[in-house]
Amino acid sequence: MARTSTRDVAVLELHNVSKRYGRTLVLDKINLSLREHEVVCLIGASGSGKSTLLRCADLLEPVDAGSISLNGRAVHADDRDADATRRQLGIVFQGFSLFPHLTALENVALAPRVALGLSADAAARRSRALLKQLGLAAKANAYPDSLSGGQQQRVAIARALATEPKVLLLDEITSALDPVLVAEVLEALRTLATNGMTMLIATHEMAFAADVADRICYLESGRIVEEGTPERIFGSPRDARTRGFLKRVRSVGAGNAR
Repeated sequence: MARTSTRDVAVLELHNVSKRYGRTLVLDKINLSLREHEVVCLIGASGSGKSTLLRCADLLEPVDAGSISLNGRAVHADDRDADATRRQLGIVFQGFSLFPHLTALENVALAPRVALGLSADAAARRSRALLKQLGLAAKANAYPDSLSGGQQQRVAIARALATEPKVLLLDEITSALDPVLVAEVLEALRTLATNGMTMLIATHEMAFAADVADRICYLESGRIVEEGTPERIFGSPRDARTRGFLKRVRSVGAGNAR
């Protein structure tokens, strides 16, 4: 995307982070820093550790080794202030997980009312502005079951933004969508990137990653094998494992195009 962070500040930093599920090592000494206004995309095959990395970064999962810092302060999943930390780290998953009995506006307004203590009117104003930003102003009073998958995912993004997080974490948020709906969600993320939102995105959408990211990290077996600009990673990857992954992805894409 050829866009540079305006401040060389590590908003989110993972240092030697490792995570196990039983005997399985899922993350192996991950080192990753995210600067303000930077967009970093995590790519790699399913099971490479991308989702676990995001869950650990959001303190939804405790790490077994290493440390995580937010704005230079070490944070931990079992801290008393873990919930306050999570409010600075909005996360969106593959599933929309909207409350079916609440309208789009009510889904978005709930977090700022409960978590931030905003009045109902203030939360509604913030929510309407976010829905408008994401092209959903006309759907504010619609219930989730009347929305398309792409619209529901954009409501989920608005909900994550409603607490004004420092970083937005996105976990394969287009994987549950029909191909025709993927474009509208990716366009919403492009707008957020252009507006300077700091984002860490796990994605299978290589063209999107090439377009929106400042930096690409390729994960395999719980390790960051290679990282660099989109131009270098997609144009001249240095590691044979990265080259092999991209070759497989391009082969699948070419097959689907036929």
